[in-house]
Amino acid sequence: MLRRLTPALLLLFILPAHAERKPKPPLPAAQYPMHITHDGVTIAAEPGDTKETRPDTRLDYYSHGLLPIRVIVTNDSTEPVNLDDARIHFIAADDTDLPAATSDDLDRRLSTIKAATGTKIPIGLPIPITVGKKDIPKKIKQDDDDFGFKTTTIAPHTTVAGYLYYDTQDLPTPVLTKAYLQLRQVRFSTSKRVIENFEIPLHSSSEASPAKP
Repeated sequence: MLRRLTPALLLLFILPAHAERKPKPPLPAAQYPMHITHDGVTIAAEPGDTKETRPDTRLDYYSHGLLPIRVIVTNDSTEPVNLDDARIHFIAADDTDLPAATSDDLDRRLSTIKAATGTKIPIGLPIPITVGKKDIPKKIKQDDDDFGFKTTTIAPHTTVAGYLYYDTQDLPTPVLTKAYLQLRQVRFSTSKRVIENFEIPLHSSSEASPAKP
């Protein structure tokens, strides 16, 4: 039967189907254990250091030393808030200052010879078909589309959220002990006024009370 199938049809049997990957809708930021409020704007952080709090992304960033942190912003003021100039850094216990990883940073960490090669499966065709090839940049882009910030402008009385990743593999463990997430240059859109720095103390999600629904 396999010899009578075209390569395109055969791939339908070989390649697994992937369920839609979407994060849970965010709760208001004040309902998360780790949050800070300034001028009617609340920002929360939810480290993905446990299986329950990690995003269901296509790529396993955590096992490659990249800590996912979900940042949740709720704007209860009367003016839109803008994150275009925001600097969102992970500050470790030893004062190591880590910016969020860029797409290029993620690509360099996740790309390996084995991942880029794929697996050839002979199926009796003139040329074996290569399946399982990990297109790392494409999957990073897809993960960002699904799990990153959809907008950098937060309208009054709305909440937005997105995942950022931090290269914590060289930090002393446990990396969250005495660490905090610092957000600078968060500003109001209309007045352009910069809001006071947000410094959100971090601790393990396994030790935190769950967010209140």
